[in-house]
Amino acid sequence: MKNDSVVEPAAAAMSETVLSLFHASSSLMAAGDRLVAQLGLTSSRWQVLGTIVAAARPQPVAWLARDMGANRQNVQRVVNDLMREGFVTTAKNPHHLRASLVVLTAKGQEAFDQAMELRGPWMSRLTSGISVDDILAMQRVLDALRVRLDSEINGHVA
Repeated sequence: MKNDSVVEPAAAAMSETVLSLFHASSSLMAAGDRLVAQLGLTSSRWQVLGTIVAAARPQPVAWLARDMGANRQNVQRVVNDLMREGFVTTAKNPHHLRASLVVLTAKGQEAFDQAMELRGPWMSRLTSGISVDDILAMQRVLDALRVRLDSEINGHVA
């Protein structure tokens, strides 16, 4: 069945951009996995560690997932992997009996710090030949897209 609906130019361009974003996201995760593999990390583990480091205090998995814009079950799986490897541990949560707080261990902090040392040269390689203005424009568009998507997810039309 032929779709006779007229697609606005911005919508058509966004459709192609979303496909590029999916591909770039997959490539970014694979490259990140290779970058931090020697540290016992993956891109997902690195992201969770970064979220823990960025938090003002230890948080339960649900809060980490919220801060990451991720699914709680997926973050729980990564936290479980990090616990098995000794990168994080848990602590009692004084506000909730069942939702333990996730706490970075010294091993986790060291791995995160080493990953961040690798990040600088990697980002320099990735951004070579791309202007700062273009990167900042991409950031603005991605931020606007995220706000609209979050609004749709939460049942509001942006």
